[in-house]
Amino acid sequence: MLAIAVAAGLLIGLSLGALGGGGSVLAVPVLVYGLGQSAAQATTGSLVVVGITSLAGAITAYRSGNVLLTRGIVFGIVAIGGAAAGAKASGLVSEPVLLAAFAALLLAVAGVMTARQFRSRRGQRAALKEGHAADPIISFSPSFACHCARALKVLATATAVGLLTGFLGVGGGFLVVPALVLALGLPMASAAGTSLVVITITSASALVVRAGTGTHPSWDLVALLTAVAVLGGWAGARLTTRTDTSKLQAAFTVLLVLVAGYTAWRALPALT
Repeated sequence: MLAIAVAAGLLIGLSLGALGGGGSVLAVPVLVYGLGQSAAQATTGSLVVVGITSLAGAITAYRSGNVLLTRGIVFGIVAIGGAAAGAKASGLVSEPVLLAAFAALLLAVAGVMTARQFRSRRGQRAALKEGHAADPIISFSPSFACHCARALKVLATATAVGLLTGFLGVGGGFLVVPALVLALGLPMASAAGTSLVVITITSASALVVRAGTGTHPSWDLVALLTAVAVLGGWAGARLTTRTDTSKLQAAFTVLLVLVAGYTAWRALPALT
């Protein structure tokens, strides 16, 4: 059990730090199938792992100059409503439904990460032209102006991220990073770092809502997983400045598909 927690924590932290998301979706399957927690306990404990690891990673990324703090805070605040709603809704469904939904999410994450891998450099440059990091969505000087299409894209994505965070105990970085690139025009390195700020805020808000539900995970296991994930996140954040992470992303995508298959295999029989 100790070995599982250490290995999983390193992988979760490495992915969060290097890719800005993805690793958090492993926390729930690890807590359920590897460490013997219920689905409710796992989704609550996962918020602690994800939130603290993201905070540590955000600090490291900020020191490296890869975080646009104001944009991350604003995006996170917009997502709080969705996180609170998702946390409330999670208590209304059965454990098999929660795990089946998680398996579907894993496949969705793998699909998004695969699409990101196959996006050409030309396509990335075109995407970055949709917006510029220095351009505000709303401005009041010298006159009022609103880039409403971008504002709606940010609102929709932030709400979806919040819902996923609250309902399934994940960070949602796989959605935040593309949103920050396409809607706010952030460079990929800045988007990965800034997404950690968003994940920290949404995880904390969802955890506050869940605090009154009476669900208590095994805190010693959560603490161990978190401590190791923080170390992995620190290493992952430094990898972004030294290494091409495409190979790591490809390997991680394969792992997500395998974990999704196993989660679905365990959860679907209970639904029938």
